[in-house]
Amino acid sequence: MFLVIISFPRIKDGKDAEFRKWFDESNQAYSVFQGFISRKLLKPLQSGNYAAIVEFEDQAGFKAMHGSSIRDKEAEQVRPMFDGKTTPKFYEVISG
Repeated sequence: MFLVIISFPRIKDGKDAEFRKWFDESNQAYSVFQGFISRKLLKPLQSGNYAAIVEFEDQAGFKAMHGSSIRDKEAEQVRPMFDGKTTPKFYEVISG
């Protein structure tokens, strides 16, 4: 299994509900890609920014999604809500 943990930048003031709605709707868009397993939004228990866990069967499936026009459209919609850039980290599940 291939995982991406995304650290989102601060969400601009007044955009939190719109961001959460976008995240839910974008899950529908990304779910059509072969190998997609799940995408979860994480809210910190204390202060901080949102994060997400993205799960694909393999890295090839993730790369296909990431290089698609669907991904470009979703990124274009969410980018104005951010005060900064996302930071992804990539992982291969080796146990569990």
